[in-house]
Amino acid sequence: MLALAIGVIYTLVGIIGFFVTGFDDFAAHTPDETVLGFSVNPLHNIVHLVIGLAGIALSRTLSAARTYGWLLAVGYGAAFIYGLFAAGEDEPLNFLSINWADNWLHLASVIAGLAIALGPVKDATTRGRDESLRTR
Repeated sequence: MLALAIGVIYTLVGIIGFFVTGFDDFAAHTPDETVLGFSVNPLHNIVHLVIGLAGIALSRTLSAARTYGWLLAVGYGAAFIYGLFAAGEDEPLNFLSINWADNWLHLASVIAGLAIALGPVKDATTRGRDESLRTR
């Protein structure tokens, strides 16, 4: 369920981002173009769309959702480390137009990815046992 929610959010952010940036200056650092305080450019919007659509597609089964969790954790872990050097800098280093708000969101995405990848799951066996304990 969390994978689907994150997928929908990132997809919407990617779409809304194109209303802010258009399709010009594909990899330019444009600090004045933001979505809810998060800096974006067309390349960054495409990344959001890919991450979002992957979340929607991979949310259908537990194993696929866990894979998505690992993709979020590793991918946004790398983005966070990149952002430590690139946030607020000018081109060519900051080709994704990352600001510090983006970087903290990337760290939160790492944590969410780990929650998806490693989180506990109730299966039918556990659910049945829990229900029988409640009826006693």
